[in-house]
Amino acid sequence: MKKTLTPANGNFFPADWPKDGPIDLTIHDLPHASSTTEWWYMHSHIQAKGNRNFSLFASFFRRIVEYDKKTKAPVFAHSVIWALSDLDKKTYNTVSLIDPRAPKLGLERLQKGEMLKDPFLKRAAIEMLKKGVVPYPDELLKKDAIVSLKSLSLDFDGNTFKKQKDGSYQLHLFHKELNIGVDLVFTPQRPPIRHGDNGVVRGVSAEDMFYYFIPRCKVTGTVKAKEEKLSITKASGWYDHEFGCHPDKKDDESKKDVSWNWIAIQLNNGCELTAYDLIDLKTGEDCGSFIILIDEKGKRHHSNNFHLEPLDEPWTSTRTFNDYPVSWKLDAPDFKLTFEAHAAFNNQEFATALSKPAFWEGRMNITGKYKGKKVEGEGYIERHGFVNNLNMKDFLKSVSKQTLKSVRKIIPTSFGQDKFEELVSVKGNKHFTDGLDKKAYAATLIKPIREITDRGGKTWRSYATVACCDIVGGNSQDAIDWLALPEMMHVGSLIVDDVEDGSQIRRGGPSCHLIYGTPVAINAGTASYFLGQICIYQAKDSVEKKIQIYNWYFEAMRSSHSGQAMDIYGLDYMIPDALKSDSAARLLAKRVIATHRLKSAAPASYLAKIGGLLGDGTTEQIEGLGNYFEALGISFQIIDDTLNLKGFKDNLKTKAEDITAGKITYPVAKAMAVLSKPDRARLWHIVNSKTEDIELLAEAVALLDKHNTIENCEKEAKSILERAWRKLDPLVRDSMVKLNLRAFSWFVLERTY
Repeated sequence: MKKTLTPANGNFFPADWPKDGPIDLTIHDLPHASSTTEWWYMHSHIQAKGNRNFSLFASFFRRIVEYDKKTKAPVFAHSVIWALSDLDKKTYNTVSLIDPRAPKLGLERLQKGEMLKDPFLKRAAIEMLKKGVVPYPDELLKKDAIVSLKSLSLDFDGNTFKKQKDGSYQLHLFHKELNIGVDLVFTPQRPPIRHGDNGVVRGVSAEDMFYYFIPRCKVTGTVKAKEEKLSITKASGWYDHEFGCHPDKKDDESKKDVSWNWIAIQLNNGCELTAYDLIDLKTGEDCGSFIILIDEKGKRHHSNNFHLEPLDEPWTSTRTFNDYPVSWKLDAPDFKLTFEAHAAFNNQEFATALSKPAFWEGRMNITGKYKGKKVEGEGYIERHGFVNNLNMKDFLKSVSKQTLKSVRKIIPTSFGQDKFEELVSVKGNKHFTDGLDKKAYAATLIKPIREITDRGGKTWRSYATVACCDIVGGNSQDAIDWLALPEMMHVGSLIVDDVEDGSQIRRGGPSCHLIYGTPVAINAGTASYFLGQICIYQAKDSVEKKIQIYNWYFEAMRSSHSGQAMDIYGLDYMIPDALKSDSAARLLAKRVIATHRLKSAAPASYLAKIGGLLGDGTTEQIEGLGNYFEALGISFQIIDDTLNLKGFKDNLKTKAEDITAGKITYPVAKAMAVLSKPDRARLWHIVNSKTEDIELLAEAVALLDKHNTIENCEKEAKSILERAWRKLDPLVRDSMVKLNLRAFSWFVLERTY
């Protein structure tokens, strides 16, 4: 059955074109004023002077966002994204320039309930967009894009793509801050080829699109990579053009949540191949798939019979904590071919608000067989829309999963001799492992720690470290194994605390000392503090940076143990004076905050500073991050105290255990300063009795509510955090990481049992 593409203005692209015939590029290269969506895409694999190797992709987009009220003419939004993969240095530099109206358009969409469903991310995005900015690495075009309808000529803030008189295409890209760019000329070596069903494909929003590509171009020009400006010695290129119309209907079909995989390959036998599959993530429905093979003679072959499947474990980004396959297998039995595609390097994630919140597009190395003969090649794969974390809860679950991977790497339960030496003292020192029973060592030291870590926790302290690395402009992917350090510090304190407090349950299972006994638990918990030192050993950072991290780590340990000492000592000794004196009652609340600051806030602060240092932040940025996470640690503990009481009020699983335990929490301390002296005495009587009586617990909560103490404590916690944010905000760039951190902080405080 023949397909016909119908743009918005009613013009038709004829359905009776020769099935595999040529495309008249004098028409189809031109921007189509009637298309609601249009983009031009190109990529290149480059060998440059000095045996330097790169790959590059770029996409110029435009779409209709509204129609002029007077003229009814379409109003377009424009964007250009591109990425330069340095294959030798394994770096991925991205540029994303989006329409100057993006903040306004983004706010409108968010207020309509589109784009973001998570309330914390939505709130953070609205706050940032109201500044008139977009989150970096997105940047705003400084001027309106220029699109010629008379010839293919695109100018997006100096990033240009133009068709020349000889039929070649000229591409110029440059980013001043990153100091990267290209000047390339694509000269087609193949005629244009239709993708999909004779050129018609189903778009990701149920729109009809016309899609063709030129699968092989000779590429000449230069590459700018930081201080290097290199002439190209050999390069190949690929060009796509796609345009079409969104449907006017507003039924469920137009609201599909479609994601896709796309691959384009140039083989060393002169063949090219491209394939895509579209998947509705809500239903698992196949929304369209095609594979196109151009053989050695330039003939087009197409099929729906192929399988493009991931191989091996996915790679996880520490910016988005999204998982991406980096090895693939492609089988196309109709063409008698099977390939494997392996990423030149893993970290080729493109973060942009144009996606959700990022996609993976990178250089692949291809090996396989075609008609029984071995072939090799180069390619690109794009994986778009497959998102692990649509809300903060899922995001932190992904952080926890990756943290556990890092812990397993640092302290595995089974290990060889080298790791054995590293765990006991230092790799290469056989003296301290001579005669030592490896299995007994693992059973009595490593497994008790892993018993608790493997159950999984919130791991927000681990997230603090990598987020603070990224927020100052660093690359947290290089610091991924630092995720283990905060977790092992925290788990060590949990194991020891449970012994001291006689706690029975930890992370949904029996406490460590109930399984392994008190002596083993104390020793394992303490050892957990020091095993984190392996993270410092393994880091590739400078000696000076390692020394600073080492010092901060042990400052955090001293602070937290000082706080624990004060927590054990308690505040009962202050009660007689607090019952009589208002000033003594106010001092009681300060004492609680001092304990929270030492026990919980100081470690979080130091871990944030470590992250900032790993990201090469300025002194002001590092101190600002430390201050912010100190505030978050204090606020977290205050909210923790209030949740225990709110859980009782709301008939949730918590039944005011803090009152039953006789603890002087922050709400109790604050109430002492505002209640009448008789009410203070009554409240203390109930707390001191350590009762489980529901009526007495209800009376205590009522006394705390008498002056809205619980609510006021919550407000104070949020106020502490907001004041710290106002200090940090101007110190760090508005970015996706900053947006995530803002949302994460609110999520931590506004949680419920």
